[in-house]
Amino acid sequence: MLAADSVVAVGRRILPKAETEAEARACLALLSGRRHKVLGGVAVGSAGKVRTRLVETAVRFKRLERAEVDAYVRSGEWQGKAGGYAIQGRAASFVAFLSGSYSNVVGLPLFETLALLRAVR
Repeated sequence: MLAADSVVAVGRRILPKAETEAEARACLALLSGRRHKVLGGVAVGSAGKVRTRLVETAVRFKRLERAEVDAYVRSGEWQGKAGGYAIQGRAASFVAFLSGSYSNVVGLPLFETLALLRAVR
């Protein structure tokens, strides 16, 4: 069994997985010009044993212009995404700084996931 999920946090606030344009705009407004964390949790289970890993990546967005937000919201890439953005798409142009695992921000920290899978063999 393999399970994973991620959250985006600004300070002590956890941002939603944006389901509406209003939520996406609110998330992007909070992220604009600020640093945030992407926390990814991974669990691998085998033979009655579960191993877990928490991965933290720091990301800073540039200050977003209204036209950029409007265009991004029109793209629809934000739908169902934690924090209202997908770094592997158009939102990559918003990233001014990233420290940690890029694949964690995409949605699955590959290095850590492979290490867990190897450990249960």
